Amino acid sequence: MGLDMYALKKKEDSEPEEFFYWRKHPDLHGWMEKKWRDRGNEGEFNCVPVELDDDDLDELESAIVRNDLPNTTGFFFGVSNLDSYENDLSFVKQARDALRTGYQVAYTSWW
Repeated sequence: MGLDMYALKKKEDSEPEEFFYWRKHPDLHGWMEKKWRDRGNEGEFNCVPVELDDDDLDELESAIVRNDLPNTTGFFFGVSNLDSYENDLSFVKQARDALRTGYQVAYTSWW
């Protein structure tokens, strides 16, 4: 058991497809949860998608570069480390590419 995290892309009238995966990166998960709550959502943040747009990706990239993802803990979450920096920036690039080619992009997780 643990925190499994996914990036999905989807075009209208199609099934979402996974294009990125993280295992136990709680600080990124915390950033996504804050984004979700800032949009007025409440409750448990598990198996809940968060749609991301270009502005969200700009904010996320800035937080990654500044090493400013929120310190996040949870029973099954594990510990984030600086090794995920390049991986996170790769996600941002792939997400932007997906948006540019007409996909919607979302983050979801399961723990």
